[in-house]
Amino acid sequence: MQLLNGKTVTVILLLALLLLAVYWYIFQPYRDVVSFKQEETTDGRCTADVIVSVDHRLHLEDHLQYKQPSIVQGRTDVVTVTPWLAPVVWEGSFNPVLLDSIYKHKNISIAATVFAVGKYIMFLKKFLETAEQHFFVGFKVDVYVFTDRPNEVPQVKMAAGRQLTVRSVPSSKRWQEISARRMELIQTLIEEKLLNHADYIFCLDVDSQFHGRWGTESLAGLVAVIHPGYYRDDRSKFPYERRPKSKAYVAPGEGDFYYCGGAFGGLLQEVYLLASTCRSNFQADAKEGIEAAWQEESHLNRYMWINKPSKVLSPEYLWQDFKPRNPEIHIIRFSGVVKNYAEIRPNV
Repeated sequence: MQLLNGKTVTVILLLALLLLAVYWYIFQPYRDVVSFKQEETTDGRCTADVIVSVDHRLHLEDHLQYKQPSIVQGRTDVVTVTPWLAPVVWEGSFNPVLLDSIYKHKNISIAATVFAVGKYIMFLKKFLETAEQHFFVGFKVDVYVFTDRPNEVPQVKMAAGRQLTVRSVPSSKRWQEISARRMELIQTLIEEKLLNHADYIFCLDVDSQFHGRWGTESLAGLVAVIHPGYYRDDRSKFPYERRPKSKAYVAPGEGDFYYCGGAFGGLLQEVYLLASTCRSNFQADAKEGIEAAWQEESHLNRYMWINKPSKVLSPEYLWQDFKPRNPEIHIIRFSGVVKNYAEIRPNV
C-alpha cells in the first residue's frame, strides 16, 4: 500500500480539526465567555482582564413533578416584567422547587458581602443567624464580613458547605466614607479571592434581617432590588443625584426605578463591572470636590439606568421594618431593622 504523502496528511488533519471545531460549536453548553480588561469605555463602564465562563443551560432533574405553569393566570396586582423584558420577582411569580432543581445541577457557589463597621457590628449576629435560615439554604455560600472589630464577630453555627470569612478594614469618622469604600472593597475581594471560587455575589446591608426565602429565583446577570420607599412614586420624586457635574447624575425625565444600595448582586463579572465603574466614578467626583447625594447608591442608580439589570427583585427583598406592609407585599424576605442613627453612626 502506498503511504500517504505529507500534503495529504496535512489536509486530513486540517479537515479533522475543522470538524472538531464545528462539533464543539454546535454541541457545546450554552456558555458566554466574558473577557475583562481594566479600561474605561465610552459609557463609563470599567473592564478588567479576567475571563469567566457562564453556563446558561436550564437543565431539569428527570421526572421532577411540579404545578403546571400558566400564561393566562398569575399575579394581576403587580407588574412582573420590565419594559426591557427583565423579570420582576414577586411572591407567586416563580416555582422554588423547579428553580432549586435546575441550579442544584450547576453546583453553583454564592458569595455574600456584608459591612459591619463601628457600632454596626451589633447587627451582625441576627443577620448571620437569619441568613442561615433563609438565604440560599442548601447551596454553597461564603459570607465575607468587612469589619474594623474582628474580635467582636459573633460565632454562628453554619451548615455544611457554608462558611464565614472576616476581612479587616479601617475605622472611619464619617459613615459616608464607609459607604463610599464599599465598591472598592467589593472590587478588590473579587480580584483577590473570588475569581474561580464563586459564580454569583450579593452585597447586603448588615442592619437587616431575613424573614423569608431568598434563593435561586434571584439569580441573573445583574440583579437590582427596588427601593421600598419609592416604588409607588413618580420618578420625579426619586432621590437621584441631580447635579450635572457629578458622574452619578440622572437628568429629570430619566431613570426607570429607584434601586437599593443595600442589596444588589448577580454574576461575579457583572458585579465586578458595576463595582469598578462606580468606584472610578466616585473617585472622579471626589477630585472635583463632589460627593453624590447618596454615595454609592447614587452611583449604582446611574449605572443601572445605563446598564439595565437583567433581573429586578421586588421590594419584598429589602423592606423596612418601620413601614406597614402594603397589599401587594405578600411576603417580606429581607428587611432593614428599626434603629437610631445618632447612636450607631460616627456622624449624622
